[in-house]
Amino acid sequence: MGLISIYTVGRLNYPYDHPTSREFYEVGYKVMRQAYGSGDLIEEFSSEGVPFPEEAKGKGYPVLTLTVWKNLHSLHRFTYSGRHIQALQNRSSWMEPYPKKHLSYVVWWTEKVKDVSWEEAFKRFNYYIQHGPTPFAFDFKHAFDEFGETLLIKPPQS
Repeated sequence: MGLISIYTVGRLNYPYDHPTSREFYEVGYKVMRQAYGSGDLIEEFSSEGVPFPEEAKGKGYPVLTLTVWKNLHSLHRFTYSGRHIQALQNRSSWMEPYPKKHLSYVVWWTEKVKDVSWEEAFKRFNYYIQHGPTPFAFDFKHAFDEFGETLLIKPPQS
C-alpha cells in the first residue's frame, strides 16, 4: 500500500517574530503534536534552509510544510478535525488571503518516504498548477486512489 504526501504553502500576515505569527507557530506546534499522536503521521520535513519557491513569494512571510501520512483517509480526517480544523478556522488572523484560484496544497501518492523531498513537492505543486488535478498531483476535492482512479473522500464523522 502506498503512502500519501502533502505539501502546503502560505504567507503569514506579519514577520516571523511578530506576536501574531508566534501565536501561529504555537498553535502549529500543538497541531503537530496531535498529528504525531494520531499514529498516522510518518514523517515531517523541516523547511529550514529550503529556498522559497516562486509560488510562496508575495507580500507576506512564507510558510511551507511537507509531511508523509499512512493513507489519504487518515490525512483527510486529521486535516478536518481536532486542533487542525480549529487552526483552519482561525487561518485569516495569521495568513494572507489567497487570490481566487490560488492553490494552498497538493497531495500525491508515494511508495517510500525516501522518495519525498522539497524538490519533489515543488514539482508536484507546479504540475498541479499547470495541469490541474491528476493522479500525479491532486487535492481533496479532486482525489485519486493509489491506482489512479477517481476517489470521493467523505467528510469525517463528528
